[in-house]
Amino acid sequence: MVVVGRIVDNLTFAYNLEKMRQKDIKETREQAKMQEKQNAAHNSGIDINSDENQSGTSHLNEPLEEESELERLKMELQEMKDRYLRKVAEFDNYKKRNARERMELIQTAGKEVITDLLEVLDDCERAEKQFSATENAEQLKEGVLLVFTKLRNILAAKGLKPMESLHKEFNPDLHEAITEIPAPSEKLIGKVVDEIEKGYYLNDKIIRHAKVVVGK
Repeated sequence: MVVVGRIVDNLTFAYNLEKMRQKDIKETREQAKMQEKQNAAHNSGIDINSDENQSGTSHLNEPLEEESELERLKMELQEMKDRYLRKVAEFDNYKKRNARERMELIQTAGKEVITDLLEVLDDCERAEKQFSATENAEQLKEGVLLVFTKLRNILAAKGLKPMESLHKEFNPDLHEAITEIPAPSEKLIGKVVDEIEKGYYLNDKIIRHAKVVVGK
């Protein structure tokens, strides 16, 4: 009986050993097939991790980082677009505001000067009344001179300065020659001998050239 039992045990052990060997052989063959499949897919450019229901080679186990990066770029692009549109709108508003302010400035640029000159106009009207009310020429002359003096002072306060041209060397940048006449003396040849219309500066910038007669 002991011998029989040992024989049974040896047979059982041999059976189990053969079974384990067959299992190992099977697993080894499966691993070999899997490796061959991977090598074949790699050599042919096919992604074995791709979804068979989708085209392309997107990995099923690909992380979501690429999708997140794409979303971030889309958000940044939209933000830049919104910022650009705001800048365009702000610049358009600036242009409209600037144009409106320039128009208002042009319309009211002479307001201050005209307001100051109204005083001279008032003096002129009073002088006009005196012309018919008195025959004293000296008194009328004095009144007119006072009006002229007041007018000159107001314009000078605004930056107006008369151009001194008489007996000065003719300068085409300052003078506009109306005609030429024989010079009264050799010293006046090429110089201004008469002033038809006085020239003026406004804050040291020429606003009207003098119309002159030049000696030759």
